[in-house]
Amino acid sequence: MVLLILGVLLWACVHFIPSVGASARARFIEQRGEGPYKGLFSLGLLVAMGLMIVGWRSAEPSVLYAVPAWSRWAANLLMVAALLLFLGSGVPTNLKRFLRHPQLTGVATWAGAHLLANGDSRSLVLFGGLGVWAVLEIILINRRDGAWEKPEPLPLSADVTPLIAAAVAFAVLLFVHPWISGVSGMPG
Repeated sequence: MVLLILGVLLWACVHFIPSVGASARARFIEQRGEGPYKGLFSLGLLVAMGLMIVGWRSAEPSVLYAVPAWSRWAANLLMVAALLLFLGSGVPTNLKRFLRHPQLTGVATWAGAHLLANGDSRSLVLFGGLGVWAVLEIILINRRDGAWEKPEPLPLSADVTPLIAAAVAFAVLLFVHPWISGVSGMPG
């Protein structure tokens, strides 16, 4: 479990650098350049992901709470929403009129969905930790960036591509979920 915890903490710390350590980041880039900064940032995230993967696979889960029978259905619905938020954040959509940080909100929704469907210790560490990171990141970015200026409305057609992408991504993830995590994402 230690590797999993270290992975989640490293992931959060690396991501907090731009929002909390902006001046240190700027000094590093000024002295060494943006390429080395991006390289170290990426390396930190790769190490964090490796720690989370190895930590997940090596951790012996213990049951912390019972999940209700309907939780997988609810988790799957939340996953469609999480994917829509995450994938819709990278293109112009109306999502950004309602949410300042749709991608991070998608991560928090993904985490909540998985906590709803899994009541074990390693799920609490991974999904709870990344969910807390996403919420804290939203707060820190909002504090750093100041008042939010909502974008202008877009035609509803701008929202079609992310909806289709979310549906396709959900189907693919449902199919590969057993190979990724060793657990089926199908309810029932």
